[in-house]
Amino acid sequence: MTNGAQALMKTLVDAGVEVCFTNPGTSEMHFVAALDGEPGMRAVLALFEGVATGAADGYARMAGKPAATLLHLGCGLGNGLANLHNARKGKVPLVNIVGDHATYHVPYDAQLQSDIETVARNVSPGFVRTSASTEALCQDAVDAITAARGLPGQVATLILPADVSWGEGGTPCTLPAPEPAPAAEEAKINEIAQAIQAGGKTALLLGSHALREPALLAASRIAAHTGVHLFAETFPTRIERGAGLPEVERIAYLAELASLQLSEFDQLILVDAKAPVSFFAYPSKASYLVPEQCTLHTLSTSQQDAASSLTRLANALGADSTAPALQSRQRPGLPKGKLTAEKV
Repeated sequence: MTNGAQALMKTLVDAGVEVCFTNPGTSEMHFVAALDGEPGMRAVLALFEGVATGAADGYARMAGKPAATLLHLGCGLGNGLANLHNARKGKVPLVNIVGDHATYHVPYDAQLQSDIETVARNVSPGFVRTSASTEALCQDAVDAITAARGLPGQVATLILPADVSWGEGGTPCTLPAPEPAPAAEEAKINEIAQAIQAGGKTALLLGSHALREPALLAASRIAAHTGVHLFAETFPTRIERGAGLPEVERIAYLAELASLQLSEFDQLILVDAKAPVSFFAYPSKASYLVPEQCTLHTLSTSQQDAASSLTRLANALGADSTAPALQSRQRPGLPKGKLTAEKV
C-alpha cells in the first residue's frame, strides 16, 4: 500500500515539480525514501538550509515553474528564511515542504518542537497549511502547488507531520489545469493610450513578467512609436537582456540617483511593478520616489498578463507594426599593451 510520502511525491511529479532541494532530518526520512524511489524527481542535497532555499529560488526564477524544498522542522525553516524572503519578494513559485514531529508527539513539547506555522507566515503569507492526515495530504499538496504557481507566484508552505508521511493509504491527486491570466481591461488600456497620446514626458516601469522577451518587444514597439522611456524595477525577479532584445534602463538602487532618473517625467505607467520606493529610510529624505508632479498609472497588476496587456496597448496606440529597437551584438576588441584596470 502507498504511504503518504509516496503519494505526495507522485502528486508533485505529475504536477510538473521535478526538483526538490533538501536538507532533511529524522522526521523527513519517509519523504527521503520516497524521493529515492521516484525517478521523475531529482533530489538535490544541500548542507545548509539557506543553500537549499536559495537554490530553489534561483531554479524557479529561471525555469518559470515551482521548485520544491524539504526542510527539517521549524529550526530548519528558520535557517532558510533569508532566501525564502527573497523568493517572496520576487513572487517566485516555490513549494516549501517542512517536516514536523508526528501529530501525537507534539503535546510532549520535545526539544525541537516549535510553532512552524507562525515562522512560515513571514515568507508564506498567502498559503501555510499543516496536513492533518495521510488521506488529506495530496489534496493539500495540490492546493499548495496551485497557490505557488498562480499569479502572482508565491512561496506556499506545506507542513508534513512524520506520521502523515509514513501513514498508509495515501492517494495521489491530479492538479487542475491552470486558468490563463487575464490581460488589462479594455477601458484601462484605452485610458492609458489616451494619456500617452495627450503628451507629457512618459515612462513605462516594467517589472517581473514584463521583463521577459514577449513583453519587452511589445514595450519597445510602444517606445519606438510614441517616445516613451523604458525603465526596469531595481530588483527584477528575472530580466532577459542582451543582443536581439530591447535595452531597458534599470531604476538606480540609491534613492538620490533614482529620484534624478524620475524627476523629468510627467507620467509613470506601472506594468507588473510597484511604484519605486527607497531601499531604506534616511533623515529628511523621501521614501516614495515618484515625483510630486508625476501622474501614476497602472496598466497591469501582478495578477494580470503583462505581455498581453502591453501588446494590446501597442495595438491601441497604432504601434503594432512598429519595429522594436533591439540591441546589436557587439564584442570589444582584444586589448593590447600593458595590463590596466580598464583592460581588465
